[in-house]
Order: sequence, then structure tokens, then C-alpha cells
Amino acid sequence: MSIRRIAIISPYARSISTFRGHLIRKLVDHNIHVFVLAPDYTAELREEVRYLGAEPIDYTMDRVGMNPIREISAVFSITKLMRTIKPDAIFGYNHKPVIYGVLSGMLAQVPLRYGMIEGLGFAFTPSDEFMLKRKLLRTIMLFLYRIVMPRASKIFFLNKDDLADFQRMGIVNAEKAFVIGGIGVDLGEWVPLPPQSRQITFSLVARLLKEKGVFEFVEAARLIKSKDTNIRFFLLGGLDTNPGAIPEQTVRQWVRDGILEWPGHVKDIKSYLAETSVFVLPSYYREGVPRSTQEAMAVARPIISTDVPGCRDTVIHGVNGFLVPPRDPRALIEAMERFILEPELIERMGHESRRLAEERFDVEKINTRLIEEMLLASKNVFIAKRFNHHD
Repeated sequence: MSIRRIAIISPYARSISTFRGHLIRKLVDHNIHVFVLAPDYTAELREEVRYLGAEPIDYTMDRVGMNPIREISAVFSITKLMRTIKPDAIFGYNHKPVIYGVLSGMLAQVPLRYGMIEGLGFAFTPSDEFMLKRKLLRTIMLFLYRIVMPRASKIFFLNKDDLADFQRMGIVNAEKAFVIGGIGVDLGEWVPLPPQSRQITFSLVARLLKEKGVFEFVEAARLIKSKDTNIRFFLLGGLDTNPGAIPEQTVRQWVRDGILEWPGHVKDIKSYLAETSVFVLPSYYREGVPRSTQEAMAVARPIISTDVPGCRDTVIHGVNGFLVPPRDPRALIEAMERFILEPELIERMGHESRRLAEERFDVEKINTRLIEEMLLASKNVFIAKRFNHHD
């Protein structure tokens, strides 16, 4: 069967244009009618979706809540919408939209049900904090995934580690899974910037969560600044509502202490990357493949990141940057000091980052593969239906 109408289920509206804009335009170019569901549209974000050629639709979902009544209500809310708009395919990204998309697709008899696992997130992040909450969430999610995964037409993963974990836990079959290796960036928009070695500047771009390695970044910044006050540190990112969120007063105290600069969530990330010498993401969160790192690579910035799932896919150690163990400020400091003592690495490793971005994270190539796999799955569903009908 062909795909003429597709419903994309988003966890929050702000992610649509930034993370799915290129895919939506490409689907529209294939003459596919695209509906984009989000629980928190504003008038401005609605217009952004219409500008992409898609149709914005509201639905009800609590992004971080786990109230059973609300969650069941969200599934029926999406199901009702699916019965109204009658898409040929559903595509959910992020945990809840994947689970609820497949469930509502089954209830509304949508023939093609796709999902994208963009990292395993809070519940699967190894940490001694909030252990009971993580264990409860993980148990619930594994139960739901075991229900929906066999009923999905195709599940996309950003990294091989997540797929291996799902296979080890018996959640997904290899024939229904496909690793795309990151959502990608527009390499025509994210072009190489001149290396910044006049004043060494380290930048971390992330939601302000402990698991993103923010405290390790601050500890490294504190020690390095005690030796050389001329080194700059940018912390770029907004406050969050997850259990591991860092309080605003803590961040403002770091600023008052002169450890780092915090402009909050910024739209024009390129202007800060232009001032950045080295991009740093010391995360131990279960990432997919961090989009922020892909952007930094595209503009030719060296990378310091952790040797954990998702993050390790962005660094060839010693080539475009350095991989460090998670939760190890000493190793992070040593990696930063390499660039301070050998500033010539900034340009050389930045050049390698751009080369790797072109090789691994070209959004045009990635979305072409994604759509090809969707269409291939649709043909397999059609063949299976014909085979079952003849039986």
C-alpha cells in the first residue's frame, strides 16, 4: 500500500520545526498529507507547522506524568483523532508518542504504525538518585513496550546500543528494527565556522539536568578558572521539569561565582557556537544521538563527550575530540586542558568533526533512508495482507 496521509505524534510542539521540520517537508514533497499532533501548540508554533506544509492538530498528553487515568485518556484522545483524520500511517517519536501512537493506531485500525526511539531516557539512566521512581517507570515502560512493539510496522533507533538493549530484553525483533544513526542536521544551514582559539571557550548545550553532566562541567570549570580566569565557559539550556532538574537558584549562584555564563535557552545557538572553541557534553543520560553535538560537529567544533550510548557515536577518540568516562570530572579536566595546552587541536579536530558530520549526520541522507524504510514496511504490510487474504 502507498502512504497518502500520515499522522506524526510529537511529545511537545517546540520540537517539531527544529527536530522534524526537514522530514515533514520531505514527506510533503512526496505528496503525502501530513498531520502533526502536539499537546502544547501556541499560535506561533501552529504557523511554523503550516509553513512546513503540514496540518497542526491538538491532542491531550502529560509529557512527564504517569497518572493512569490521564494516560488512558490520552490514548483514547489520539484514537478518536485517528478515526477522524483516517491516516494510512502513524509515526510517533519519544517514548509516550511511540507507545500511544501504536496503541491508538491499533484501536483506530491504522494499517502502518511507526515509532522512533530517541534514547532510553530517565528511566533507563543508571543513577543512585530516584532509584525507586526509575525502577517503577522502567517496569511500566517495559510492560507497555512489550505490548506495542510486536504490533508496530517498524521501529527506528538512533543508536545500536539502544537496539541491542531492546533485543536483549526481548522487546523488539531485528526484522522490525532499523538504526538510522541520529536525526541529522541540515549541512547547508549548519556550515563550518572559523575556529575560535583567541580565547578558549568551552560550551555545554543541554537541558539543565544532572544526568547531562552539568555538575561535572561546573566542577571542571571551577578548577580551570582557578588557574586561568581568561578561559570561558558557556552553559546553554533551559530549566526542566524532570526529577533530575537543576534548580534555577543553583545555576544563578554559579553565574554569581564567576564560574560560567548562562544565557538560558537560546534560539540562536549558532552565535554561541561561533564563540565556542570546544563543545562539551559530559552526559550519562541515555541519549539517542544528541542533536546539539551533531550541530557542533557540523560547524566544525571539536567534541568532548562521554563513552556512553549515543554520545560515543559522535566522537572518534583522538580524531575529532576525546571520549571520557561518565561522572569523572578529573578526566573531563584533562581533556579540556589538552585544548588549552595545544590550541592547534581546535582547528584540526574541528575539521574532523565536520568531516564526520558529513559522513554520519547529513539530514538529507538520513530522512531519505527513513522514508525508504517506511515505504518498504508499507509494501510488506500489503504483501502480508494479500497472503493472509488468499489463505
